[in-house]
Amino acid sequence: MAGFRERPAGAVDLQVIPYPAVTVIVDLGEGLQVDHDGGRESGAVVAGLAPGVLRGGGRDVECLQVRLSPVVAHAVLGVPSGAVVGLADLWGRSAARVSGRLRAARTWDERFAIVSAALGERAERGRAVDPEVAFAWRQLVGSGGRARIDELATRAGWGRQRLWSRFRAQIGLSPKRAAQLIRFDVAAHRLAGGASPAAVAAEGGYADQSHLHREARAFAGLTPAALAAAPWLAVDDVAWAYRR
Repeated sequence: MAGFRERPAGAVDLQVIPYPAVTVIVDLGEGLQVDHDGGRESGAVVAGLAPGVLRGGGRDVECLQVRLSPVVAHAVLGVPSGAVVGLADLWGRSAARVSGRLRAARTWDERFAIVSAALGERAERGRAVDPEVAFAWRQLVGSGGRARIDELATRAGWGRQRLWSRFRAQIGLSPKRAAQLIRFDVAAHRLAGGASPAAVAAEGGYADQSHLHREARAFAGLTPAALAAAPWLAVDDVAWAYRR
């Protein structure tokens, strides 16, 4: 979880770079809007894995953002790949109650505690993913998206077809597409850290620099050079302590 507050003279307009997690954004003011291919959402918004090009912005923005592993999100939200929906569509009236408590809280720590309790309650009631699917996801993340899918199925004790089917149903993407997203995330942060596209491509499992270019276009609609300068990636080192 991370809290964001930005109150400049002008409006905020940031492209949200795809990340291998289901993202929940709760507007704590009145100014945040999330634009996506299917329209515009405001209030409390959930974005599934690889939702396409997203932009977040507005004036006097104050929001709380949560990144959920899709393994957890399956129980907490049940969000399919690519979906961008209001939290109320998934949680009903309880979404408004949680949002109201967050707005009334005085500190970020209070807000984080409120969200942790709400997520924990939902996780306990929700349906967990298959252990084999959770294992495959962890292996993909741990390898930076470079684990071989056939080997994952064997190690999980399943056939390739069964893993493919169950993984897609519970995570929201096929194992191959999930691996591509994870690999893209690693590449995006390396580019933002100053590595050259050639080095990122060579060391990140891409066939060549053109392959990296195509993946950057497919996931973010940006060239590697533009991706390296994306403001949202620059926020990550500050907002998400585990990246340090």
